[in-house]
Amino acid sequence: MQWSNRFMSKTKSQLLIALSFSLAALLLSSCGSVGPIETPAPQTSVSESPSASGSESDSAGAYITYESYAISADQYAETNVVLFFNADWCSTCKVARDNFEASLAEIPEDLTIVLVDFDDSIELRKKYGVTVQHTFVQIASSGEVIGKWSGSVTIAEVKNKLA
Repeated sequence: MQWSNRFMSKTKSQLLIALSFSLAALLLSSCGSVGPIETPAPQTSVSESPSASGSESDSAGAYITYESYAISADQYAETNVVLFFNADWCSTCKVARDNFEASLAEIPEDLTIVLVDFDDSIELRKKYGVTVQHTFVQIASSGEVIGKWSGSVTIAEVKNKLA
């Protein structure tokens, strides 16, 4: 009888440990990557220069980094400016970035999509009440919020949400 109780106790412990590891692995896999977060090299399709639109077409709108926008915000004052709070580790953000980069010519000339690093832009997140990555905030030239939403992954979806 003692042998049976010891065996059952050991088996339950092993089962609990295995379940704990499985649950932890499942939770980590849903977050994107488990390894250390590395900052990738700048992508050539996103404009780092305030004078470039990020595409070959002069009629296309802009797809730029927040750093570029901050340098010359006045240049974009007459466009619909949409801040895209995203993170490298966010899988849905990656889908959106890939779609935007593949469709640069589809960005209307009156639209400026500004990539904002969710992890590094704590003050901007506070200013605009952004609590999750993959959030879009349309702002006026004064910086006031016009609209806010989450989840768009195509240029068409962003255009449909504009106020």
